[in-house]
Amino acid sequence: MTFLNEDLISRNENKRFIKKVCNVKVLKRKLPIVEWLPKYDVGAFIQDLIAGLTVGLTAIPQGIAYAVIAGLPPEYGLYSSLTAGAVYAIFGSCKDISVGPTAILSAITAKYVSSYSADFAVLATFLSGVLILTMSVLRLGFLVEFISLPVISGFTTAAALQISASQLKALFGLTGSSGNYFAESVYNFVLNIKTINPWDLLLGLCTVMALVFLKRLGEDCGPKDAITKKIRWLICLSRNAVVVFAGMVTAYILKDHFENQSLNLIGEIKGGLPEFGLPPFKTVLNNETYSFIGMVEVLGPKSLVIPLIAVLEIIVLSKVFSMGNPVDATQEMFALGLCNIIGAFGKGMPITGAFTRSTLNHVSGVKTTAGGIITCILIVLALTLLTSTFPYIPKASLAGLIIAAVFSMIDIPTVNILWRSSKRELFVLLITMFVSLFQGLEYGIVAGILAEAFVVMYKEARPELDFRIIRDGRNVLVIKLTKYLLYCNAENIRRKSLKLSVTYYDSVLIIDGANLSYLDFTVASNLMSLIKDLTKNSRQIYFVNFDSDIKNMCLDIYPESSNHFVNTESYLDVLGNVVKFL
Repeated sequence: MTFLNEDLISRNENKRFIKKVCNVKVLKRKLPIVEWLPKYDVGAFIQDLIAGLTVGLTAIPQGIAYAVIAGLPPEYGLYSSLTAGAVYAIFGSCKDISVGPTAILSAITAKYVSSYSADFAVLATFLSGVLILTMSVLRLGFLVEFISLPVISGFTTAAALQISASQLKALFGLTGSSGNYFAESVYNFVLNIKTINPWDLLLGLCTVMALVFLKRLGEDCGPKDAITKKIRWLICLSRNAVVVFAGMVTAYILKDHFENQSLNLIGEIKGGLPEFGLPPFKTVLNNETYSFIGMVEVLGPKSLVIPLIAVLEIIVLSKVFSMGNPVDATQEMFALGLCNIIGAFGKGMPITGAFTRSTLNHVSGVKTTAGGIITCILIVLALTLLTSTFPYIPKASLAGLIIAAVFSMIDIPTVNILWRSSKRELFVLLITMFVSLFQGLEYGIVAGILAEAFVVMYKEARPELDFRIIRDGRNVLVIKLTKYLLYCNAENIRRKSLKLSVTYYDSVLIIDGANLSYLDFTVASNLMSLIKDLTKNSRQIYFVNFDSDIKNMCLDIYPESSNHFVNTESYLDVLGNVVKFL
């Protein structure tokens, strides 16, 4: 009978679990498209169409540019935007976010491509997706909360400087390597400065100036303004496509009409849609075969920065565009993981939420994630119909586009604020930035997290003591302890108490534990040592308002201290009128 009852209970528990997991509410959370698709109307479609086309005009040149940063064939950037956009439209929970390759992820991926091959970038995409999906299932999104704003600021500033430095070669038309990190890129730039190509430099500078001008052209303009301002607004939104198109026209005229081939062009781009297949779990490079394990060893622990930054970027974007509403970080990680996994089957590079394109999406009035599908359709058209024109894209135009795009990532305001208000956090920011610049982005963010942990531990180890002096015939020094005291606080509390006691030579020291709810063995031992230190010099010390459990631990450490623990009544007897003030 007992076995039957246990079996029945087990079955009921399984039914409750299945009912909890398999219901409409869970389905809508995991498939947000189920929520908005039944209510989709013509008005929403028109808004999504406008936003999708606008974002697509930026996604195409940026996708090509970010693939170039990563050292990949240009079409890889378009493949990533294509697959990621389609998946996010189904599983994404934030309508404003546009996913695809970003400057930071491209810069981190570049080292695996330049030293090895594109297969390692695609495998990194797949493994990143698996890890992000696992984090989503285990609800580990809270881990990114341990990365502080100074660390993020230092990292993004260093990334912007590194990406800009890596584009100096293309901007100036130099020969040689561009370098894998900032210091190396600057060194190579100086080393090869004599190989400058004036045509590339002129076009690159014109591209940057044009982007700045077009951005300002659209200021104070919107979709609801008069026709003139509306046109200015549209040109501003599509400025990336405008400058790249202008560069293509310039290159075409110089090459075909003046037979001038001075501009460095990106060359042929493979047309057509990506060939879907399994990610490269093994590859051959320089007649050497790398197994899956061998490729993972090449990627190494440093490649964990890729999924970490991807999760960080998309969660930050979700919070930015949530307008104060709750953010489902777990669902965003779930969608991002799927985007990377499925993207790897289509030769995609690592992707996450893209700030520039997401902002364009938002200001264009996107209503649902269907805007991403419109962008995907535009990318499909570009891959199938426009690839014959892509070889005319000048590298200098893409370099100018990239430099202009990442310039806003340089976070000078945060540096100024921290300089005035928090030197410790400024130290964390600078450590993150300089390690990133001179050792690489992967090392920089780890160094920043460790520096932040060091600062937190240092602060915890040196809590401020709340004390006051009561003068009533003799000095009474009262120190009120905080709520929690850990081993790292022990020596600091003992040292400061002794110092205060010496400062007020004839004082009676009172340690008030009214606020104290926990202290560990190390702190208790140091407090008992304080009794020995003071009584040796004929000074008085008393502990009041201590919890019985804490008091018993102290007595176990130093049984002779029992007469130093007093309650209010006996304390009155010892010090008379002084305690009335307390």
